[in-house]
Amino acid sequence: MVASYTQLLARRYTGKLDEDADEFIGFAVDGARRMQELINDLLTYSRVGTRALQLETVDSNRLVDRVVSDLGAAISDSQAEVTRDDLPTLRGDPTQLRQLFQNLIANGIKFHRPEESARVHVSAVLEHATWTFSVSDNGIGIEPQYQERIFALFQRLHTRADYPGTGIGLAICKKIVERHGGQIRVNSAPGHGTTFEFTLPVVRAEMRTV
Repeated sequence: MVASYTQLLARRYTGKLDEDADEFIGFAVDGARRMQELINDLLTYSRVGTRALQLETVDSNRLVDRVVSDLGAAISDSQAEVTRDDLPTLRGDPTQLRQLFQNLIANGIKFHRPEESARVHVSAVLEHATWTFSVSDNGIGIEPQYQERIFALFQRLHTRADYPGTGIGLAICKKIVERHGGQIRVNSAPGHGTTFEFTLPVVRAEMRTV
């Protein structure tokens, strides 16, 4: 309701009062929009932890392709390139796994270096009854001292003016991976890109078909 009324104020009164009023209305509209984003992300984080996993057979190739299609506008706007290897079919919650890949790929697109178009690559290898997925980019990278902190709620390393977001996306990723019995980690160096790796266990039925 707050967002709706501030947007109505902006539509009806911007340019009809004075510059200060226009600025104040702009602050209100922007604040309401950011609060909506924050509430939506918090609800997503909460649902990941409380909703029972709906385990199904998931084709990772099709899932990643759908994510890339969903991110088509962002990919086009930033002239990014998203590629993948042949990925496995596994057991998991398709909604949560889709959120996981979407957050990680979107991060790779968003945190690109200004002088170079984003390149994001998704791959997976089977090691000791565990699938290890990698989502790698050629972006700005992360300082070593911040690489554990980024998985905590509300942890941002940049201002909203530089890179928009609520600081919840990677916390959601961590919770999704851990609920599937895996772990997530990051390998990165400033100016040399970032690779997020996460593991998902292979169930016995998968082992017979691998």
